[in-house]
Order: sequence, then C-alpha cells, then structure tokens
Amino acid sequence: MDAAVSASTDRKTIFLVDDDLTNLMVGKKALSGTYEVFTQNSGARLLKALEKSVPDLILLDVEMPEMNGHEVIKALKADQRTAGVPVIFLTAKSDSESELEGLTLGAIDYIIKPFSPSLLLKRIEVHLLVESQKRRLESQTQELMSQRQELLRFNTSLREMVESRTKTVTELQDALLKTMAELVECRDDITGGHIERTQRYLHELLKAMQRQDIYRDEVTSWDWQLILQSAQLHDVGKIIIKDSILNKPCKLTIEEFEEIKKHTTFGGVVIDKIKESTSEQAFLEYAKIFAVTHHEKWDGSGYPAGLKGEEIPLLGRLMAIADVYDALRSARPYKEAYSHEDAVRIITDGRGSHFDPALIDMFLDISDEFNSIAAAFKKE
Repeated sequence: MDAAVSASTDRKTIFLVDDDLTNLMVGKKALSGTYEVFTQNSGARLLKALEKSVPDLILLDVEMPEMNGHEVIKALKADQRTAGVPVIFLTAKSDSESELEGLTLGAIDYIIKPFSPSLLLKRIEVHLLVESQKRRLESQTQELMSQRQELLRFNTSLREMVESRTKTVTELQDALLKTMAELVECRDDITGGHIERTQRYLHELLKAMQRQDIYRDEVTSWDWQLILQSAQLHDVGKIIIKDSILNKPCKLTIEEFEEIKKHTTFGGVVIDKIKESTSEQAFLEYAKIFAVTHHEKWDGSGYPAGLKGEEIPLLGRLMAIADVYDALRSARPYKEAYSHEDAVRIITDGRGSHFDPALIDMFLDISDEFNSIAAAFKKE
C-alpha cells in the first residue's frame, strides 16, 4: 500500500508492519478510528515507504521472513531520518530475554499478541504523549542554552527571562516524569496512587534525616527537588512486565514472582535508554538508584543484587521503607489493607534484617506523618 501521508490531516500517523494479513487487518481496524494507519507486509516495504514519509510511530512485528523486526529496527536507528521514530514491537514471543533484546535495540515497548485493541490504543496514546513531551523538553533545553549564551553579551535585565525559561523546562521535566509514572500505574491498576504516596513518604523521611542529622555527610550533597522528582520512576521497570502477571487478581506463583522481581533490573535498562538521549543526567542517576535498589534488604536477602548493609545506596534504603509501608497499607485482591499500627509493627520487626536500623528508629519518630498521608489519600 502507498504510505504517502496526506498533509491535510492532523491525526497522528502509524505504520503497521506484519507479514500476516489477518494481523494487519485487525490492527488497522483497531487503530483507524484514532490514527492514520498505513500497513506494510515486510521490513523491506517499510523501509521503501519511509523514503517518502516518516510516521509518528511504527508498530513492528518481530518474526518476519527475509528481514526480521530486530534487523529492521537496526536499519531505522542507523538512518538519521528515522532514528527518532518510536517503535513498538508486536510479537507472539513472550520470554523476557526477547523483550529485553528488543528494548535494548531501541524499541519503546513490547506488546504480546494477541493484543487487546483497547489496551493497544491506550499504550500508543501514552507513548505518543511521552514522545511529544520529550521533544518539547529537548527543544526548550536547547533554547535555554542559547539564551544562557546571550546572557554573556547582554545586561542583567535578561535574568528574569532566563528564570522564566528555566521554570518552563522544569515544568516540562516534571510533566515527562509524571507521564512515565502514569504509564506504570496505567498498566498496574491495583497500585493506583502508589507512586505519589511513596514520594510523599520519602519527603517525610528526608526532612527527618535533616532534623536528626542522620547520614549528614551524604545527605548534604543531595538535591532534594531532583530526588523527589526521580522517585516517581522507582517502579518504571514494570512497563516491561507481562500484563497477565502485573494484573493477576490473586497471589503470584513462585515463577511469576521471579518474573516480577525483574522490574528492578528492567527499570535500570529503561533509565539508561533515557540517559542516552538527554544531557540532564543528575535526576536520572537518582532514578536509577531508586529503580534498581528499592527491593534490596539490609541483611543481603533482597534483590536483584543481594546487596548488604551500607552496600545498598542510602536512597534505596529509604525507598524500601516507603515502598513497604504503602504496600502494607494498600488492599489487594488477595489481602486486606493493614492498619497503620500493624504496618509499623511489621516494619519495626524488619529492623536489622529488611531495613537499616538507624532509619527504622527515625521512621518510628515520624510514623504518624505516614499515617496522615495514607488517610488523606483514602479521603480523596
């Protein structure tokens, strides 16, 4: 099919690539109400179509004859015209190694066939929003850098303009982080509000550390604003976990729990991919610590690396408290929510095994603030 895109339409354009005619028909039917959809039945035809026009997003099958999806995405990333086009793999391959390989090659998501049309639409919507925010952030950052150069040539009256632009970039950065966090919660319905609550619990822990002068040498070097921003990404690796596991309405099997544990490692991979396309590194460094280490335990029995004691970064030790408290206070299909008193008792019992003893002593002093935050969310 001719992939020329009409310049008159303002709808986003999607190229759907699959060697199976039925999959092309089903995919086009699901998406055509919202997007301009053009289909190709091979990787070669896609590359030919891209000579004429570049879409907003590509849905790409992995297993195709002659040129498979992994070979196609390598060709896309090698071409400056198409390197920035977001690619989502649609495939029947459901093993985590295949998912990780696809993401490592540059895909932004990995959706298992057969897919739910409504879920596919939602995932595409969120990804296009993330891409839009990212482009706006990069554009604003470049503009800000240019204005900083002008500041050297003009008088101090330009300071207000620079501050205004800086605020705009910060707001865009916040919007990008919030969008990514919402993507995680969109996929994991049973933990709605978890990201914002843990962010608030973490803020209370940071304030208590400052008041009580705990780990002073390390804490004084921290940028609190960036830390609290980046905490929103501590569960970002869950976007790679299968929906069947993430939204299972009962307790996970041992094998399923092993899979969901991988969200820590996957989170590090996702954040590393973001770092490749931005010069704003500090908050991403914090984000990676949160994502990879918030399930480590003081006695070394945690995951993914089995770190022990102060081998675990302090930010990871703090997030462990916030994360476990919220999990205990939240209801699940297979358990009732614990009371504040029971949650505090369980966390206290983990002093020296799950949690840093010094941080637990501090937590006990401020546990009422945690309860207030949890109660406020229940009222909303």
